[in-house]
Amino acid sequence: MRGGARRAARLALAACLLALAALSGGCGSDRGSPVVVLGPWTGDEGKAFTAVLRELSRGSGHTYVYQGTRSLRETLVAQFAAGAPPDVAILNSIGELTEYAVQDKLRPLDPYTAERAYSPWSPTLMLDGRRRTYWVPLKVDLKSLVWSRAGSSSTRPAWCVGMAAQATSGWPGTDWVEDILLHQAGPTTYVQWATGQLNWAKSPELKRAFTTWAALLDARGQRSSKAVERSLTMSFWGTPDPEHPAAGPRGLLGGSLPGCTHEHQASFVRYLYAPRDDIRVEPAARFLHGSAAYKDAFEVSGDMAAVLTENPGAQELVQRLTSDEGRQKWSDAAQDHLRPFFPDETDPQPDDNPAAQEIATYLTKEAKTLCFDASDVMPPVLRDAFYRAVLTYFRSPDAPTLDKLLGQLETVRTQIAGTYTTSAVRTPTEICR
Repeated sequence: MRGGARRAARLALAACLLALAALSGGCGSDRGSPVVVLGPWTGDEGKAFTAVLRELSRGSGHTYVYQGTRSLRETLVAQFAAGAPPDVAILNSIGELTEYAVQDKLRPLDPYTAERAYSPWSPTLMLDGRRRTYWVPLKVDLKSLVWSRAGSSSTRPAWCVGMAAQATSGWPGTDWVEDILLHQAGPTTYVQWATGQLNWAKSPELKRAFTTWAALLDARGQRSSKAVERSLTMSFWGTPDPEHPAAGPRGLLGGSLPGCTHEHQASFVRYLYAPRDDIRVEPAARFLHGSAAYKDAFEVSGDMAAVLTENPGAQELVQRLTSDEGRQKWSDAAQDHLRPFFPDETDPQPDDNPAAQEIATYLTKEAKTLCFDASDVMPPVLRDAFYRAVLTYFRSPDAPTLDKLLGQLETVRTQIAGTYTTSAVRTPTEICR
């Protein structure tokens, strides 16, 4: 598509989004060159982020237009194919971001914004002999957490597991395997595995992580075929209460999966449980049969902003969003239970209930090691194969199945080895700190 056609397509997209935003009251009062933002938040989270953009647009000379979608990768790929990418995209995958940077679809961030690119959410990228920062965390989440009903036994937990998702079914299972490997084998092995330096089929540490996960789930006493299929088709959202359907999803601990007492899930799930005072949170290390040396290690994830066009308003917006003022405005705009966690201990953090306060303390003070979600570091094709593999293993957690799956994953890793290291790019390896 030629440059003029691309500009026309982008302007058409911006016009459509502006019209939608105007109808919903989502536009700021300023009228300037539109800056289109594609991100993962919908519903109340999307409304809070739109409110922040409205505030930040005042006096900027720009109008910020937000498009939220649960099918983020698919939407962005389609927009790239149409030659009409958004000005700013918010993604949670270092693997995808690296892929786009190598394809020259990202613009390096300006130096001021790069200072807000905290490790391990934003490792620098060596591309064509130059080390640059291409993305920066807007909000972050702490993983390596277990949620449970107050009064339930921690010695024999019955695990709630929901493996389904709209576009990426299987990631709750990969979270388990990653977390177990981190706590059993430590950060060095974890980094080697996440960055393509470990043989999937020959790693005893990785095999042990899978079998530990299977043993933990077997201990719940819910391995009937009916229970397994229910977990495979249930997401972490759960289902609404039949007596109060308007209240929306209630989470797995809210009764969506009967008979379970504990859930291994990241900090974002708190918005499902925040109104309740009978849900507690604690470090997952207490449950994973890991080494005491790694008990203060946590996985993390993040929603990172990248600039995709030469629109100067895009760089300015990312700078504003990552500023102290921008983070405070975001925190103020969100409902208490939707207030985001941010990467620095000086940032405003949620404190609306004890669980939020505990998570903020783990994230900014007590964690000795933070490692970025391993599957989100992997190239997308390997990550997606990993997702599919854990779904298969969840259904059939036996040794022959595991050996076959690890062999298949090693084949994928070998086939895309050049994605990790080529003459043009060095994939980030500083994913733990």
